[in-house]
Amino acid sequence: MKDKIFTKPIEKQFEFDEEVASVFDDMLNRSIPFYQENLNLQIDILKNFLKPNDKIVDLGSSTGTFLINLAKKTKNLNLIGIDSSSAMIKRAKQKAKAFGVNIKFIEADFLEYDFSNSKAIISNYTIQFIRPLKREKLIKKIYDSLTKNGIFLMSEKLISENKKLNKIMIDIYYDYKKKMGYSEFEIAQKREALENVLIPYSMNENIEMLKNAGFSEVEVIFRWNNFATFIAFKP
Repeated sequence: MKDKIFTKPIEKQFEFDEEVASVFDDMLNRSIPFYQENLNLQIDILKNFLKPNDKIVDLGSSTGTFLINLAKKTKNLNLIGIDSSSAMIKRAKQKAKAFGVNIKFIEADFLEYDFSNSKAIISNYTIQFIRPLKREKLIKKIYDSLTKNGIFLMSEKLISENKKLNKIMIDIYYDYKKKMGYSEFEIAQKREALENVLIPYSMNENIEMLKNAGFSEVEVIFRWNNFATFIAFKP
């Protein structure tokens, strides 16, 4: 289904409700540059570190796209998706069934849920929605929940520490969204709905947060303008 949520005036802040869940796959593909290519890159890298029965957890798994793609490229993994949105979990289960893959999707608050003993934890465009006061605590929980030599993959929207560059990157991103079929009105409406809901960090702030949690190595495996994916290794 095509994303037309912001063609009408907004009445509330952005939330992952039934209306958003129904168009979320289209929203991601049209709003996040190289979304599918980035997921495929993560999977192609990650599968080289995995062994049968490893536990892989996707935080903010939404409609299950990452785990479904991972399941199609691997075998005998313990795949778990956690999301607080019942609408997202419902669609993820439907998609997994349609693709014939075995994935456990759980409706829960991952700030509270126990996902310990994970070989890898994935968070694609999720941490940016966690309030800054809780964000570092969550990253530490992720670190503690990984096994030895565990891996954390984190994709985030970024801000630049250079104000002029930051504005240029935002303008380039909005031009991208226009090319993907969004109108000026839709872009403005979504920006207003996301204000104080999506709070991005800079590249350096994200790396510092990961290293402060204990990750020994942090690298950027993908970046386009103000979007980036980090891979962090637990020693």
